[in-house]
Amino acid sequence: MSAQSIYTHAPLGALVRYSNGQPMPPECHRKKLAAWKSSNGSGRVVRKTHEAVRPTYTHPAGFTLHEGNFGSEGVIVLVVHKSFSVTSTLTFEIVEEPAPGSVRILTSFQGEDELRHLAPDMATAEDWLSSHHYTGARLEIVGEHEASAETLGQAA
Repeated sequence: MSAQSIYTHAPLGALVRYSNGQPMPPECHRKKLAAWKSSNGSGRVVRKTHEAVRPTYTHPAGFTLHEGNFGSEGVIVLVVHKSFSVTSTLTFEIVEEPAPGSVRILTSFQGEDELRHLAPDMATAEDWLSSHHYTGARLEIVGEHEASAETLGQAA
């Protein structure tokens, strides 16, 4: 799939794999391996951004993948996100969509939603939200069809 297809069809919370189509180099070639890893990986779709037209430039639409959290002893010290524009030449694949009945915890900024957490059920989502305070967060149940996803209101 193209980046445009992911932007159009992948819902927030979908697990996406991306690749440049090249085989993985041997472990002993550290620099080549690092370069390969920067163009091959996977992550969860956490944000979609609209095209931005400014007087001096145009920023294409795109999406952001959450690749992971790093830390120790329960303390996250680094959150890795990677953003792609719809013009990316990489190949993308939707590996997994959020399960029906799972719950998205979303926040909004300038009219664009961002996924903060994907919980398997409402009780887990409410527990997560009570320990991770996000102003204006809302819960959204993933429905059988994305068009019928149900919004449950504002949480404090």
